[in-house]
Order: sequence, then structure tokens, then C-alpha cells
Amino acid sequence: MTLKRSTTLTTLALASALALAGCATGGTEESTAPATETPSATSSATGSASASASGPAPALGEPIAAEHNEADVMFAQMMIPHHEQAVQMSEILLAKDRVPEEVRDLAERVRDTQAPEIERMNAMLAAWEAPATADPDQAGHGGHGSGMVDEQGMNWLREAEEGPEAARLYLEQMTAHHEGAVEMARDQVADGQNPQAVALAEDVVAAQEAEIDEMEQMLRQLPTGS
Repeated sequence: MTLKRSTTLTTLALASALALAGCATGGTEESTAPATETPSATSSATGSASASASGPAPALGEPIAAEHNEADVMFAQMMIPHHEQAVQMSEILLAKDRVPEEVRDLAERVRDTQAPEIERMNAMLAAWEAPATADPDQAGHGGHGSGMVDEQGMNWLREAEEGPEAARLYLEQMTAHHEGAVEMARDQVADGQNPQAVALAEDVVAAQEAEIDEMEQMLRQLPTGS
């Protein structure tokens, strides 16, 4: 009995020693793991900060960040008349009768979203002491002509019959108009320096791409031959 108990105690002691050694090793691995992962975590945090560095687009009356480059100025100068035409097109449609309700709602949304953005971009140009309009030579390069409706197209919209015909023309013109704005906004996101201008451009891309999808669906649902 004594020999058996002695053997058992020895076995238990050895098992305990091994268990303690295993815990010590595991503890070392756990303590070193954060040190190994720290650069990755720091990089991830930095990446998140960079991704959100632009922050939200400036609200009306909010101070405009002074830092800017030529791309920021060009974006505001070109997008203001682009937005102004979208507002004008929407008001032309809203003045007509028998426009399908979903198209009327879209036109109101375009007007109510883009009018305040025009004010923000005017505030940016004023803060940067930049001209309100672009140099005509620069405007010809991917400028506010991108997706803009010419005067003949605007007259077609003014003269379009009320109802589905006017709605169809508005949707077709506004789809191309939005595509031009998205192209300009993407250039600003890539090349701009001012965080608020970049954030505004990101808003334009997100909102107008969604509206393009919406308008294409509306066009498929409108009756033909109207």
C-alpha cells in the first residue's frame, strides 16, 4: 500500500509540474500575441481614420476648411451650374400636371437636395477666395458640360406634354445628367484635398447612383407611346 501510494503521489506531482509548465508557455504566447498583432491593429485603425478623414459634408453655415487644391476649386465651379440645371429641370417638371407621383417625388428630392449643395459649394469658393465660375478653357475639359442638357433639350422639356411624356423626357435627361455628375464627383474624390469637398463629392456619388437606378426602373414602368 505504501509503495502504491508513493507511486501515485509521484505521478500526480509530475502531472502537476507538466500542467504548470504548459500554463506558463500558454501565458507567454498570450502575452506576446498582442505585441505581434499591434502593428496590424494600428494599421487598421489608421486605415479607418483615413477612410473617414473626409468626414461629413459641411452643413450650411459651418466653417469651411482652408486646405484645398485646384481640383477642389474646379469641382465646386463645375458642379454649381450642373446642380443649378438639375434644379431648373425639376422645377419645370413640377410645374406640369398629371406627372406620375413617383416621378414628381423624385423631382422634389432632386430639387431639395441639390439646392442646399449649391449653397455649400458657393460658401467653399468664397472661403477659398476663388472665382465663382471656372475659366472657359478649363471648363471644356470634363467640366460642367458633362451630362448637361443643351438649350434645345431644355426647350423640349419645357414644351413636353403633361403627364407621362414629360416624365419620360425628364427621366431620360436626368439620368444622363446624373451620370455626368457622378463622373465629376468621382474625379473629385480621387484628386481633391479639402476634406469637406471630398465628403460632398462622396455624397453626390452615393445619392445620384441610387437615383439613376431608381429612374431606370421608373422608365421601364412608364407607358409607351404616350
